[in-house]
Amino acid sequence: MTINKSHAIASWLALSMFLAACAAPTAAPQEPKGSTALNGSGATFPQPLYEDWAFAYSQLDPSVLINYAGGGSGQGKTDITKGTVDYAGSDAALSDAEAATKPLVQLPSVAGAVVAIFNIPDVTTTVVLDGQVLGDIYSGKIEKWNDAAIVKLNPKLTFPDLPINVVHRADGSGTSSIFTTYLCAANANWKAAVNPCKGTTVDWPVDKLKRGQGGRGNQGVAAAVQKTSGAIGYVELAYAKNNGIDYAQMINSANKQVDATVASTTAATVGAAFSDRNSADIVNVASADAWPISGFTYLIVAKDFTDCKKAGKLLQFFNWVLTDSAAISRAGKLLYSPLGDDAKAKSLAALKTVTCNGQPVLK
Repeated sequence: MTINKSHAIASWLALSMFLAACAAPTAAPQEPKGSTALNGSGATFPQPLYEDWAFAYSQLDPSVLINYAGGGSGQGKTDITKGTVDYAGSDAALSDAEAATKPLVQLPSVAGAVVAIFNIPDVTTTVVLDGQVLGDIYSGKIEKWNDAAIVKLNPKLTFPDLPINVVHRADGSGTSSIFTTYLCAANANWKAAVNPCKGTTVDWPVDKLKRGQGGRGNQGVAAAVQKTSGAIGYVELAYAKNNGIDYAQMINSANKQVDATVASTTAATVGAAFSDRNSADIVNVASADAWPISGFTYLIVAKDFTDCKKAGKLLQFFNWVLTDSAAISRAGKLLYSPLGDDAKAKSLAALKTVTCNGQPVLK
């Protein structure tokens, strides 16, 4: 029998391909894009960063859709306690009462600076304030921009004889918590006039004097200051930078004039004393290089999940946020201070305490 050589080769190749296909492992099916939604709400202080991180991480794991609604620290705490979100952001640490309502895990994500923004006609150069002046403005003791105390700090500037319109947060706000914690530490008049003198919401003396107004979120405060002649307000540094709003430099507790930068915020975090719930106040610290109105912002999650896939995806995202060099670089570019080694270690340890149906999510 005559064998056709070309047919034999073709048959051998076909058999080889069949056998190879049978021996090859079956590829794992890819998860559909956006198949796992991770929903968060809370502080507007870190919102630009959280949105940036969510976008970047979705390029690494397209199966994850990460949402962050903002709404203020108070809203985030309410939502995570009720279980209507998967995670919350807050610039104000959990209080004893809040921690008692539901088992929660809290971890610092970054630190940031709060700045005093202003809208003073014909004043576009650097304005300098200190804790005494800022507290006296917000407690209602200083009423006009040409007050002697402001002029003394700015001898080269000419201020108008203009009432100061004082803008504050209208919602429960971690930014307010950082700001009022600073006023409470730096100004005895504020501490005496406001009780309690710090918190996500306080009883603003300037409202009673008809010289105060509220804005929702950092963006609401920024908008109110921009449209109101003679206004002063407080926002997270990125909001001031991104919206081109002038903000004051500060005299810190070491009596040194400082600007709000990543470096000066980082200086405020050095040696922070953390509580057993991983929180620390870093306002008005003694370092000569520190920005005085600085604070950590926190991520908050349930202690135990029932959806283990979602829990795993969320904690993998948080681990990336804390450890990946690209994530850390993105934070710095948006003017947030990445965590130092001690704070990062506490946050990573906190992640390992999160469970699903009683079993650790991260090994």
